[in-house]
Amino acid sequence: MPIICAPDARANDLPPNVTGEIRTVASLSSAYRLLAHDPAETLVVIGAGIPADDALEFSARLRLERPAVGVILLRHRPDVSVLVKALQSGVREVVAEGDIHSLAAACARSSEISRHFLPIAEPAEPVGEGRIVTVFAPKGGVGKTTTSVNLGVVLARTFGRRVCVVDLDLASGDVAITVQLDPVRTIVDAVSMTGHVDTTGAASLLTSYQPGLEMLLAPIAPSDAEKISPALVRELLTVLRTMFDYVIVDSAAYLNEYVLTAMDLSAHHVLLTTPDIPAVKNLRVTLDMLDLLRYPQAIRSVVVNGANAKSGLSTEDIERALRCPIAAQVPWSDAVRTCVNNGTPITVAHPSHPVSQAFTALARERLPGLPATAGSGLLARLRNHSRSA
Repeated sequence: MPIICAPDARANDLPPNVTGEIRTVASLSSAYRLLAHDPAETLVVIGAGIPADDALEFSARLRLERPAVGVILLRHRPDVSVLVKALQSGVREVVAEGDIHSLAAACARSSEISRHFLPIAEPAEPVGEGRIVTVFAPKGGVGKTTTSVNLGVVLARTFGRRVCVVDLDLASGDVAITVQLDPVRTIVDAVSMTGHVDTTGAASLLTSYQPGLEMLLAPIAPSDAEKISPALVRELLTVLRTMFDYVIVDSAAYLNEYVLTAMDLSAHHVLLTTPDIPAVKNLRVTLDMLDLLRYPQAIRSVVVNGANAKSGLSTEDIERALRCPIAAQVPWSDAVRTCVNNGTPITVAHPSHPVSQAFTALARERLPGLPATAGSGLLARLRNHSRSA
């Protein structure tokens, strides 16, 4: 039963393709109360008479509390600034007021997306839901892909989990070359499945790396990135987490629609920096943005990659600049670069190396769903070692 929220809302303001009893309310607070009493509702249309800031705050709250609910925003004259802010806040589409055909299409697309959040009725057997972990760094060269791949290896080999690494750096992804995989199949092959991705279709896109570890590779041609919609990314991730215990998302180095889609679905965010001023500055800005978007700080791990690098900032300097604690540090080592150039993750080539131990500790002690080390001691010992080195 869709909700339309506007000071002068009428049921016939929604197009005829919207099914179910249409409920009208005059305020966002009334819409929120309706949603609280109706866990099955999946569509809210906010009229042009509602202030934009209030509508965006409402959408950002729903994105965290009720991700299955799609918000469509009507504006008198949609402009670029409104579109950007709306997408950042979780609004699915912005439509010009009075454009009934565009509104009908937007409602249909939103309903299709919402369908993938809802449980399938009476499944043949219980299906577990895995955890999505997004690895993000707001600057290139910080080790985002190395971290994503090595976390995937550790989860599969050390902890025996079923893992999929998704290269979501669609224009310039490096997962394939990092582990020397031939990108015969990539995420762009999913475009024809948009709106009806299932486990069979998703499985056909994957490239096996090791037992228990699959890869969904980025397109070969950067121009193919434009063919992939955020809605398709959401579909794929939603399906993949029913197939794997962990889906590790190697994201692009800036907060675009794809990254925010992955973060919305994630159980944990691994946020990387290196011990240098530009990287720390960029991460500080990112943390402010994530706070503004109301992502919970509890699902966040700030990781310093290349700790102990010569002339690097100290742990105390970094924590002071970021205004938050460092969750883990991965030590600097030439062996990492050698392994990358050889196309073999360090956790495969040298499982007992301090860098490999740091990735193992990061997974065990920070990622949800793994048994913590007694006393959570390994990361603490690694941090103490970094401080004393």
